[in-house]
Amino acid sequence: MDFSPLLDPDVWIAFSMLTALEIVLGIDNIIFISIMVGRLPAPLQNRARRLGLGFAMVSRLLLLFTLTWMMGLTADLFRVFGQGISGRDLVLLIGGLFLLYKASNEIFIEIEAREQTHQPADKSADEAALKAAGRRIFWLTISQIALIDIVFSLDSVITAVGMVDQLGVMVAAVITSVAVMLLSAKPIGDFIEHHPSVKVLALSFLVMVGMTLTAEAFDQHIPKGYLYAAMCFSLIVEALNIRSRNKRLAKLAISNLSSNPKELS
Repeated sequence: MDFSPLLDPDVWIAFSMLTALEIVLGIDNIIFISIMVGRLPAPLQNRARRLGLGFAMVSRLLLLFTLTWMMGLTADLFRVFGQGISGRDLVLLIGGLFLLYKASNEIFIEIEAREQTHQPADKSADEAALKAAGRRIFWLTISQIALIDIVFSLDSVITAVGMVDQLGVMVAAVITSVAVMLLSAKPIGDFIEHHPSVKVLALSFLVMVGMTLTAEAFDQHIPKGYLYAAMCFSLIVEALNIRSRNKRLAKLAISNLSSNPKELS
């Protein structure tokens, strides 16, 4: 076996740059998985997160090993009002519309339906039926994650092909980036769940991603750098808000303790 490519610094530079870019491109995937997994019962969340990122890696690798077929997706299948529609355009359009619907629905649930009361569970309900319903919700969530993984994988693989011409480097970068995503998905998901305002920001980011995918389906390219810059600015502002709120709460707690010295004893 020839290990000489491993001694080539250009290979390591390409691997490092591609891995970093794959991680950045996977941010929207992590956010979507974190939000979807957050709707599941706590015992199932880690399993769903691992399966979701596993599907992300498999879909990327399958696309890498079927480059000839993937490049064929750019050929027009039909035309609408003079606009050519290819297989890639259809995937992006379906994924974009699905993201727009899902993110908008989650925003509604987070803001409008949070105070909705729920009926207490019927203790006499059939336990087997409840477990079956839980499994259906779990696999429905996984199927939605897998669908979006395919859409996000298109961008990831197209970027990899454009940067590197060695399949081994691409495969190694994809596997490494998914491993990093797997390690960071839980902390990011927990942070989003514990800060409702950040969750709304994340959902708004997914709305922008859905809009971008829909536009790209009609050959209207919007650089993702604009989306990431807007999201970073919003997160910085929200981080300052969170810090300010924490300081106010701390001052209020100290003030309450000072006005009630009995609580200090």
